[in-house]
Amino acid sequence: MSYLKYTPYIYLIFSAFFVYDAIEKWNNPKETPMLSLLIAGLGVFMFFFRRRFAKKMQDRNRKS
Repeated sequence: MSYLKYTPYIYLIFSAFFVYDAIEKWNNPKETPMLSLLIAGLGVFMFFFRRRFAKKMQDRNRKS
């Protein structure tokens, strides 16, 4: 189960990809980058959420 501490970083990788996608769409006047920016923001939020949740669970397991 040691792989679970690395999974939040996948969200950051996806966020970086969607930021790149948004920049590419920004240069094209026919496309809107808002959905890509929204997904990138969601990925960053999920990274911090999962990291905080994992820390809470680890602290909880130490107390038992």
